[in-house]
Amino acid sequence: AASYDADMLLTGYLHYAVLTGLVCRHVVRKDAAILDAGVGTGALGSLLNLLGYNNLSGLDMSEGMLQIARERKCYADLQQAVLGERLDYVDKSFDAIVSTGTFTQGHAPASAFDELVRLLEPGGVMLFTISTLVWSDMGFKDKLDDFVRLGVLKLLEVTPVYQPMPYSPAESHVTTRGYVYRKVG
Repeated sequence: AASYDADMLLTGYLHYAVLTGLVCRHVVRKDAAILDAGVGTGALGSLLNLLGYNNLSGLDMSEGMLQIARERKCYADLQQAVLGERLDYVDKSFDAIVSTGTFTQGHAPASAFDELVRLLEPGGVMLFTISTLVWSDMGFKDKLDDFVRLGVLKLLEVTPVYQPMPYSPAESHVTTRGYVYRKVG
């Protein structure tokens, strides 16, 4: 946790920039209740807070990451929780949910979207990144397509494919897209 941000900067990590741009485009109200699902060190929240978003909550499974996020002092609430399990929030708690670098191999499963959709206010938006390598193979495409087919979510935007870590010797081949869905209602 202590070296995570520096390590990511060395890879040219682009997820924070992409998600920050999507939030600025799709979340107009600066006081919108935003959940950072898989908050990590809170780097995304720090950027959003710098841009005036002032009602941020976050969750992560790592207490070490949460400790660093707490030190940023931009989150009203931080909880230790595991995506894919029941989350300790009431229905429709958030106007927006953001998640970056979390829906990938060995991290949060596609089933985590069941809880995130439960937590999203009707009309609210969910903004996240998913690697093209796992989009279909790990069930993310099917899960989100089912929500669209059932009229629960509407797809608003998909970014072009990009390399989230272009300077990483081990992961420069990985490609990702950003997604924005609105909860219908």
